[in-house]
Amino acid sequence: MPVGLIALALGGFGIGLTEFLIAGLLPQVASSFSVSEAAAGWLISGYALSVAVGAIALTAATTRLPRKNVLVGLVALFVLGNLLSAIAPNYQMMLLGRIVAALCHGSFFGIGSLVARALVAPERKSRAVAIMFAGLTVANVLGVPFGALVGERWGWRAAFWAVTGIGVLALAGIAALVPAWAGQQRSTGNGTDRIAAAPTSLRAQFRAFRSAQVWLTLAATALSYGGMFGAFSYIAYTFTEVAGFSTGDVSWLLMVYGVGLVVGNMIGGRAADIDRDRALLLALSGLTVTLFVFGLLAASATATVILVFLMGVCGFASVPGMITRVTDAAHGAALAASANVSASNVGNALGAWLGGLAITAGYGYAAPLYVGSGIALTSVAIMAVAAHRTRSPGRQS
Repeated sequence: MPVGLIALALGGFGIGLTEFLIAGLLPQVASSFSVSEAAAGWLISGYALSVAVGAIALTAATTRLPRKNVLVGLVALFVLGNLLSAIAPNYQMMLLGRIVAALCHGSFFGIGSLVARALVAPERKSRAVAIMFAGLTVANVLGVPFGALVGERWGWRAAFWAVTGIGVLALAGIAALVPAWAGQQRSTGNGTDRIAAAPTSLRAQFRAFRSAQVWLTLAATALSYGGMFGAFSYIAYTFTEVAGFSTGDVSWLLMVYGVGLVVGNMIGGRAADIDRDRALLLALSGLTVTLFVFGLLAASATATVILVFLMGVCGFASVPGMITRVTDAAHGAALAASANVSASNVGNALGAWLGGLAITAGYGYAAPLYVGSGIALTSVAIMAVAAHRTRSPGRQS
């Protein structure tokens, strides 16, 4: 694999750390700025909303610019946001830093996925995307414990200084190791995956959304994430209130889940390069079954450890294939790639909301697992329709 992918993965790792580490630092941050827990929570929810907005807005604004230059600019924005958080004299500046850092998130993974696939032969494009996303999955494993450890020893600001340093390294790596031609509009040739006639004008980017396959893939993405996060958002309660684990066990159980994400990402990338639609259907079906069985066996501590790992594997195995699928259907439109990231965040919000409704209605802390399974089943149905249309002559668009 080209060394440029390592630089992209490092950028993904830094962005992932920024997203996840705050969860372990919220009590310190709230105390430092003398704000309520609810106000501190906006450092998480405000970040998520900014990801969804920034993914579309920044990609649309930079559509005519060379993609390597855009990536360098996005990582610079990420560095600035974390620097603002590290030096923030008050809560308002801290929130601004979180928003600035979040704006680059969706566009980085959207545009970065196009650059990653351009660096390798066509038959390895999903694996290339998986390597870039490996940084994000590893950050999911390390983010919360990293933030908590650094924050406990050196204070919460030290964690943001560390992420700022990682951002600077990623910036230098992308500038030095990613070739200027990567992801640019070129004709297909020389064994590399350069999507012919990739649209560069904003109007042409939006025309890509006329494709039914684009919308079907975006819907399947949103619902697959919705299924996973419908369950994951309340998984700590499942661990402690249903399976009988102590609150001290939650951190290592989340790491088990995170390891599952890493494994699923790499397996999914390889499988998608062999038969993408079949791999996606298997991953989504696996998530549906895993969440349902988890709901049935959540009272068993042993089953919980196994099933939370499988939940991570199946939950992220579809990600590389979904990204290459939507960009193929959109003929390389960067806006579609970034819209895929926005769709995942919409799915996260939907799943968390529906899971919360089930708990509020009195169905118990295992109920979000069943809710997630139902959402994931819907994604299987949509993916099946998309795959059928692909196989049917004259119905690919």
